[in-house]
Amino acid sequence: MTALDDPAEQVPTSAGGDNHALSTAVDDAAGTPPAPAPGGAEAAGRRSWVRHLTRWGAIGLSLVLVGTLGYLWFDSRVPSTYSVIDMGYADYGGGAVPLAGHQHAGGVSVSTLTGPATGTPAVAVTLTARKESFTLASGERVDGYTLNHASPGPEIRARVGDLVQVDLVNESVPDGVALHWHGVRVPNAEDGVAGVTQDAVPVGGRHTYRFVAQDAGTYWYHSHQVSHEQVKGGLFGALVVDPSPADLVLPVHTYDGRRTVQGASGERRLPAPAGVPARLRLINTDNGPLRLSVTGAPYRVVAVDGHDLHGPTDISDRGVVIAAGGRVDLSVTPPAGGGAVRVDLGAGSSVVVGPAGASAPAAVTPAAVVDLLSYGTRGPVDLDLSHFDRDFTLSIGRSPGFLDGRPGLWWTMNGHLYPDVPMFMVRTGDIVKMTISNDSGEVHPMHLHGHVALVLSRNGVPSSGSPWWTDSLDVDDGESYVIAFKADNPGIWLDHCHNLPHATDGMIAHLAYEGYTTPYVIGGKADNAPE
Repeated sequence: MTALDDPAEQVPTSAGGDNHALSTAVDDAAGTPPAPAPGGAEAAGRRSWVRHLTRWGAIGLSLVLVGTLGYLWFDSRVPSTYSVIDMGYADYGGGAVPLAGHQHAGGVSVSTLTGPATGTPAVAVTLTARKESFTLASGERVDGYTLNHASPGPEIRARVGDLVQVDLVNESVPDGVALHWHGVRVPNAEDGVAGVTQDAVPVGGRHTYRFVAQDAGTYWYHSHQVSHEQVKGGLFGALVVDPSPADLVLPVHTYDGRRTVQGASGERRLPAPAGVPARLRLINTDNGPLRLSVTGAPYRVVAVDGHDLHGPTDISDRGVVIAAGGRVDLSVTPPAGGGAVRVDLGAGSSVVVGPAGASAPAAVTPAAVVDLLSYGTRGPVDLDLSHFDRDFTLSIGRSPGFLDGRPGLWWTMNGHLYPDVPMFMVRTGDIVKMTISNDSGEVHPMHLHGHVALVLSRNGVPSSGSPWWTDSLDVDDGESYVIAFKADNPGIWLDHCHNLPHATDGMIAHLAYEGYTTPYVIGGKADNAPE
């Protein structure tokens, strides 16, 4: 503030002020001493003291503000190399707390939690990752990432009990690469998260994954190293366990603004006999919700996230929403009297299923969508819900602050900014309840690695339909879900938003089993960057 800006130092302009100034000037000219200011020297001294106090107070306040912002900036900086077991804070969910507290040192290394080391694999695949330009099935040219010169990468099919071996080779992905088996319950060392369960595979390197396919269903695999860029650019593929040969596997992905199914934009025609149910296995590989509609015949939702629903019924007036990372299996039957079924995926992309040459009606977008909380009928649940060993809360919000030294409006987890995020601590065998609420203004598809959760309620309304098992759950703004799962897969697991740019901006927590540690670090020589 300049002297002219300071009200205490401006010439008074109150009534009579100009006459006083003129009188003073005349008196000066006549040699008459000026009249003393009202109040005398004592009042003038008080005004001077107030001015100095105000000025120093403003300076002090500014210093406090700058110091506070400086501290927050400094405190938010993330080290170039760190271990996830040292970040955040331990949350025991009301369960037993070990004497050592949040300590993993000297525990079992997740690197030892591998799949079978011996045995001939029933399914053996080599996937070579490249950064390159490639052509979509519909002819458009894309600059991105491929597996075996294609995107989506090769479809992997296995049977329950099969030993699956995948050799990942990095030919030209400069940031390194790792493969995560989304929704598949693999041993922790096979989970494919750079910096947590392995090091990123550098250019010229190779990594082998071996695991037994335990559960039938629709899954997928994708990069978990710089995943927000590599998945968007095409580094992913489908994995299906126990499919029928006639099942149609339909990964949906948006390349450079073009929505595709099976790597083709526009309308995709898929042959299927009239009058015979066809199973469509849809996979949402994008970052946001996928809303689809079906016209031409009633349909059923027969599975969600790899788990069959109990008592599904015909649907004709509602659409379906698939969370980012989620999967939905539909049963559609082309009309016996002729015609085809259209599955509209939005953004100009659709699938027409029926006999060759059969026409399908135009897409219609219903106002309502299937509510999985009440769809289907009740069925048996292989999970003891009579008690819970851990009861966690995960509250998603948004707050201004600093993230790694950058100011902005960032996502929060339980009111904390990354990396001060929760580490949910469990023991093997625990039955876990978790309440997930969202007050952030946007939908978040929450994905827990290595486990499958049962939805118990939404906004206080209990589930009344088929048991709804999920690993990729959309939690919309203003919603609150209660889920439950069994801690039956030891290790250190990510629990994060599968809108991958959100994860990059700090929407990451971890589920950690007591007594386990990891030798891998974020950053480091491998430059691990899972998100």
